[in-house]
Amino acid sequence: MQQFAMDATRHPDGTATQFYTWNGYRCAYDVLNEGQGVPLVLIHPIGVGLSRGFWQRFNQAWIESGHRNPIYNPDLLGCGESDMPRVAYHPIDWAKQLQFFLQTVVKTPCVVVAQGALFPVAVDLVTLQPDLVKGLILSGPPAWTLVARNTSDLQHRIAWNLFDSPLGSAFYRYARRSQFLKQFSVSQLFARETQVDSNWLNILQAGASNLDSRHAVFSFLSSFWRQDYTARVAQAHQPTLIVLGNQATSISQEGKPESLDQRLEEYLEAFPNAQGVKIEGRNVLPYESTGAFVTAIAPFIQALQ
Repeated sequence: MQQFAMDATRHPDGTATQFYTWNGYRCAYDVLNEGQGVPLVLIHPIGVGLSRGFWQRFNQAWIESGHRNPIYNPDLLGCGESDMPRVAYHPIDWAKQLQFFLQTVVKTPCVVVAQGALFPVAVDLVTLQPDLVKGLILSGPPAWTLVARNTSDLQHRIAWNLFDSPLGSAFYRYARRSQFLKQFSVSQLFARETQVDSNWLNILQAGASNLDSRHAVFSFLSSFWRQDYTARVAQAHQPTLIVLGNQATSISQEGKPESLDQRLEEYLEAFPNAQGVKIEGRNVLPYESTGAFVTAIAPFIQALQ
């Protein structure tokens, strides 16, 4: 596999999109704040229009706070400026992409910061390449019951086949409208409606403008990430920080709401070397509660320098 880098787009912050090739696919990333300290590798969430642009507010706030850690911000395959093949993406696929990214681009132990239900990708990455992951930060991970038992692969495949159809394409066209994106963000993601601003909606609409971005979203909605990660988590001995919003919402596998303390306790018990913190916000903390998120994770990262 040939790895290469090139400038494609110059951004307002002075960074440029760079690319590498993995399994024949062109994958995009940014490097920011090329200073000192343990590097951060960011894993963006999957959703309509989401890509590495999700981290823009965090990146700016981290740098403005005086931190000098290099930040590596990749687009997962199927998202952003990376290629978007028509395939069903599993967490292990994205983890293997990031494993190659760590091996060929980052090349040094890093702290992996994963948002939301991309938690399984981070765990698979640690399993594949433990020597290049110095620590884990999990922002708003899902209910533990969703990732502590296997679910039917047949159900996942049935869902994928339904999405991967003209009906799915029509739904995606509907879902990328500004009105739908705002309604979903208010009802599922943000603590306050006023936080769903034009910048957020513009990011989502721009990211969803390419209809091929639906494949990654439909893979996520097909729940290929709903697996039993208990054994893999038990082997992840890297220091791990769980960050939850004090208004976080989730539904357990049994369909019952869980308490925030219960979710945090389950994660702390599952990881061999974990600590947790609760901050203001709901489900997209690096964007909606950027300053509090930076403050919460900075001591953890400094301890790993």
